[in-house]
Amino acid sequence: MKKERAQFKSSIGFVLAAVGSAVGMGNIWLFPYRVGQYGGGAFLIPYFIFVALFSYAGLSAEFAFGRLTGTGTAGSFDYVLKAKGKKGGRIIGALPLLGVLGIAIGYSVVLGWVLRYCAGAFTGSVLTSNSQGYFDSLAVSFGSIPWHIIVIVATVLILIKGVSSGIEKISKIMMPTFFVLFIIIAIRVFFLDGSDKGYAYLLKPDWSYLLVPETWVMAMGQAFFSLSINGAGMLIYGSYMKRDENIIHHAGMTAVLDTLAALLAGFAIIPAVFAFGIDPTSGPSLMFVTLPQVFHQMPAGQIFAILFFVSVFFAGITSLINMFEACSEALSSQLKLGRTLSICIIGAITFAVSVFLEALPDMGAWLDAVTIYIAPFGAVLCAVFIYFILGMKNIKAELNIGRSRPLGRQFDVIAYFYVILAAAVVVLGIYYGGIG
Repeated sequence: MKKERAQFKSSIGFVLAAVGSAVGMGNIWLFPYRVGQYGGGAFLIPYFIFVALFSYAGLSAEFAFGRLTGTGTAGSFDYVLKAKGKKGGRIIGALPLLGVLGIAIGYSVVLGWVLRYCAGAFTGSVLTSNSQGYFDSLAVSFGSIPWHIIVIVATVLILIKGVSSGIEKISKIMMPTFFVLFIIIAIRVFFLDGSDKGYAYLLKPDWSYLLVPETWVMAMGQAFFSLSINGAGMLIYGSYMKRDENIIHHAGMTAVLDTLAALLAGFAIIPAVFAFGIDPTSGPSLMFVTLPQVFHQMPAGQIFAILFFVSVFFAGITSLINMFEACSEALSSQLKLGRTLSICIIGAITFAVSVFLEALPDMGAWLDAVTIYIAPFGAVLCAVFIYFILGMKNIKAELNIGRSRPLGRQFDVIAYFYVILAAAVVVLGIYYGGIG
């Protein structure tokens, strides 16, 4: 399985690709809202705890599972069951991939909107038009097909270039640019009159929220989905990792950079919203309706609108690249199709389904369905395969490669606890109607 397997050429290339997969639009509008809604700085305590736990035992396990088997989700599940004399691994492994493909279908539509806003920021039309009307012209039946096509074609072309020349190279450009652009925006926002109220909203701790179970539930869900643990995307990147890499270290670096991205988004967006007296709890519309109003009122607003939407596009397309790669690799390895053909098939399926998805009155319902139910189930399924079917001994042996000290018994306890929490994310996601 591992013969002539493509690989990331460098450790930083791997980490930036993984961060690109993890950092998405949810970091940009959902995380700041959740922080302010559930106790400000107090929310960060459970959030940091869960990020550390999930990256240590969940993210690292998916990386290791992929590197051990040298293939994607379907092949990895098949590898484990065949070792036990069982069949059906490929079929079971298709379940997490369906969740990832479902997210990619909806994500491509939203990313098409972001690209249109990038163009509108450069021309200035996104600032001079009525923000709600501008968005409504896109979020209607077949309202953004040209932009949607550009997103899918760009993703396909990047992937056709391969792992090191495509995914790694573009991640090395886009992710550092994302951080630089958001730092520039955050610094500018700091000097806006009234921005201090936004920082208070984000950081002033209300410790009473730590006694509210829902705070911990929301922090757990936010951490889980922010790290992009879904049983497929991070696993496929792990299969491209060099054999001597320290997986635990790379998982930790991915978690740190993903968390920094979320914090940067909060410091760039929420203080600006407060500075102009706009409601910060507007959710997804924050990005497409609320922020254009902010940029319109801000000195040199057009420049910062360009920086913002370009950085959001970079965050979005690196996530979409990972989703496409996970799905196309399954076609290539399991159906013995060429890489280019497999990628084009996934691109065509994504466009064919998503173009009609745009006609739905509430496209958010589609994304809710796949992110609340299908994707988390895939992550739990993958965790069960790793820790209970493959076995703790085998996965720890893979995780110990590249480490100066082997993992101790405490890892076993944390790993099993992680599986319980991952299952809880699924159950509580259904109960609360979405905790990611």
